[in-house]
Amino acid sequence: MSFSPVPPPVNGPVGPLERGLAVLRELTRLAAHEGRTTVRPGDLVRGTGLARSVVDRVVGTLEQLGYVTLDGRDIGLAVRLMELGNAYLAASGLPAALGPFAERLADGLDESVSVAVPDGGGVRFVVQVTRRRTMSLAFRIGDLLPAERCSPGALFAAEWSGADWAAWRARRVEDPLDTAFPAVPPRHRPACGEDFEARVKEAARDGWALDDQLIEPGLVAVSVPVRDASGRIVCAVNVVSHTSRHDVDSLRAAVLGPLGAEVPAMEAALAPPRRRLAASAASVPRAVGALGPSGSSPSAPRGGDGGGGGADAADTTPPGPAAGGAEGGPPVAGAHTEPAPGAPSPGPSARAPGGGPAAERARGGAGAAPMAVGGDPARMAKRELGAGFLQSLARGLAVLRALGGAAPGGPQGTGGPQVPGGAQGTGQGEARAVEDAARGASGAAGGMTYGLVGAGPGGGRGGGMTLSAVAEATGLARATARRSLLTLVELGYAEADGRTFRPLPRVLELGYAPLAELGFADIAQPHMRELVRTVHESASLAVLDGGDIRYIARVPTVRIMSVNITIGTRFPAYATSMGRVLLAGLDADARAAHLAGVRPEPLTRHTVTDAAELARVVERAAADGHALVDQELEEGLRSLAVPVRDARGRVVAALNVATHAGRGTAESARAELLPALRATAARIEADLATASAQHALGAGERVGA
Repeated sequence: MSFSPVPPPVNGPVGPLERGLAVLRELTRLAAHEGRTTVRPGDLVRGTGLARSVVDRVVGTLEQLGYVTLDGRDIGLAVRLMELGNAYLAASGLPAALGPFAERLADGLDESVSVAVPDGGGVRFVVQVTRRRTMSLAFRIGDLLPAERCSPGALFAAEWSGADWAAWRARRVEDPLDTAFPAVPPRHRPACGEDFEARVKEAARDGWALDDQLIEPGLVAVSVPVRDASGRIVCAVNVVSHTSRHDVDSLRAAVLGPLGAEVPAMEAALAPPRRRLAASAASVPRAVGALGPSGSSPSAPRGGDGGGGGADAADTTPPGPAAGGAEGGPPVAGAHTEPAPGAPSPGPSARAPGGGPAAERARGGAGAAPMAVGGDPARMAKRELGAGFLQSLARGLAVLRALGGAAPGGPQGTGGPQVPGGAQGTGQGEARAVEDAARGASGAAGGMTYGLVGAGPGGGRGGGMTLSAVAEATGLARATARRSLLTLVELGYAEADGRTFRPLPRVLELGYAPLAELGFADIAQPHMRELVRTVHESASLAVLDGGDIRYIARVPTVRIMSVNITIGTRFPAYATSMGRVLLAGLDADARAAHLAGVRPEPLTRHTVTDAAELARVVERAAADGHALVDQELEEGLRSLAVPVRDARGRVVAALNVATHAGRGTAESARAELLPALRATAARIEADLATASAQHALGAGERVGA
């Protein structure tokens, strides 16, 4: 794998997959470097060097898969894209295994704690527990840092080979100011590499490493390695502080002891299940001075089953240039599924967000029926969606997602529920299906046992998937799955280890860092905008705050007479549709206690003020799954609300549409608005489950904590 953050060429044999990944990388680069939430097709043409017709088809396919958003000519990253990064995180087992340790350390030390893994010549963060302060110190999950500018990098570089060091030096020559690493401030002048090499030797000797304001002034950090059974470093646990609280020496004195005490248990948690009990019994806290190398050779072979023979021997496919041809047929050099440049391109036209059932089948989501091997869902999607749909790109991304350990036909164990997007599935059944899928997806680590064998070289719980398992999980022919796997290996997104393949940390460069910092309102806003475009009425999102509802997101409509409410506005819960939905979502005891403390006042002549009647109204909202309030808050104002649930099925917010009572009857409003409202809530729930599958939501309003 190349150490350079610059991607390989995109004109290889499986062109659509490589070009699709190039477009996703460029979208991420623009979001990370320049903070641009949307870009234009011309930006992608300039950044990737691809023809406009190719970019249009790639973007159109990604939009059908739900991985990018289109609003006119504006293209943005969609939350669903996080399921690719979730596949890596679930396969590695690191968030599930080490997240609780990071939480405990952060609470005990009152400092931010992260877990980082090596990614070529860089360091990528996979777990982050932040202390909330005015001066916050945190990296986003998926952020990539140069190895020489952070403490984990010195630990990882202690195991580099001569070729690795040569690649690192070449990268320093190509990018001396670190402009390819948007997570860190660029250098003002090139740094001396000898200093890093000296720090690497110290880290190898001491068993820990320090960051004394290497990333930026004021930031100090201490890192210790976590090793697998062979003694190879799997990851590093990193404690970060600020010079207003610690200098690097006082931070080291404060945290090395607690870190050293936790490392044996962390290593036991990462051990394969058959070894975990013995490892736990043998684990004793190490002294700080014993955190050094375990004595194994840095060049020890990677873990996993490298043997062959038997029925699975045919699964062995050495990494190399992928040979692409007709899908599912014999390899033919240079064959592509897209027309020659200059052929007519449909372009990324306006579509329902997330695509329809055909695109869902191509993704292999919950909207797709279980497929037999060779029952290619992407091919069927192409028949329905036409020549603009790049089935090789859809297949490759399905393969990448499957490496997270999804069982055939089942919900993905790595991300949120896979639900039909777009305008389809607007009834209550879809909402309930989303809730059930979300509940099943909440324990991400539990769903990644299918097709996994042995322990991976990263020491995590995911040992990889055989070619046969990937083909079965995706419904692809083995030859088709093999071409996608080899392309992913060649581009550094996966690795082959004997008979198995597993995703690599580089997958996180596909939009994960900018998407991981989205808060709940950020996730809901695009879906609310689409709802407003559909029903031509204002939409709002609110949470329960004591006896009130508090608005956290709102999208107004453009009318001469419209509802004027701002974010942060509070109303009594008992007199609002969203309040009644939120009260209905409480358990019976909490609901009874809340209603017992309410003293309803007549805000209008329609307001329900009788306690018993109010309790019946809330019970009805719980049974119906929605609430309609007609002029109880304000004369002339009618609103309809549905619940929004988290991945565990808890009601965490309410979504409503508000309209004027003069625009029809209450029942006509229910019939016209409820299907679109439920479909929108279902899409928000799906994105919420995906975004929170491996970690807490990012900055902003947090719900369901």
